[in-house]
Amino acid sequence: MTRDGKRSVLVMNGPNINLIGTREPTVYGSDTLDDVMAAARVQAADLGGHIDFFQSNWEGALIDRVHQARTDGTDAIVINPAALTHYSVALRDALLSVSIPFIEVHLTNIHAREEFRHKSYLSDKAAGIIVGFGAKGYGMAVESAFTDKAKFPSRPESI
Repeated sequence: MTRDGKRSVLVMNGPNINLIGTREPTVYGSDTLDDVMAAARVQAADLGGHIDFFQSNWEGALIDRVHQARTDGTDAIVINPAALTHYSVALRDALLSVSIPFIEVHLTNIHAREEFRHKSYLSDKAAGIIVGFGAKGYGMAVESAFTDKAKFPSRPESI
C-alpha cells in the first residue's frame, strides 16, 4: 500500500526518546529527536517516499499507532521501542498483528550495556536490527525500509 503513489514509512519512538540530545548525551549522543526527524524527512524526500513520525512515553499510545498503521498506507515501520524493548509483550503482539515489516533501532548497543537490556522482545520478529550507531542508525533503517523491496514490499490496497 502506498500513500499518494509513494512508499510510506512510519518511524516510531518509545519512552524517553523525546529527551535524546539532552538526556545522557555521553550515552545517547547529542542529536535531538527533531534532528533525527529532520534528517529522515530529507532522506525520505530524496528517496521519493512518504514518512510519518510518532513518539510516546505511553505503551498504549504506541500500540494504538501500530494498529492505525494497518490501514493508513504504511509499508514499513522503523521503531526504537526504548525500554519497552525489554518487557513489552503487548507491543510485540501489536507489531505482529498488523503484518507490517519492521526494523528495530537502538541508539546504543543494547548488548554491550547492562544485562537486563540484552533481551529484546522484538528482535526475533524484526526484518532487521540496527544497534549502536547513534542517530545514524535511523538513517540506515529508513534507507532500508524505502529501498529493500524484498524485505519491505508494498502492501496490498485492501486490508
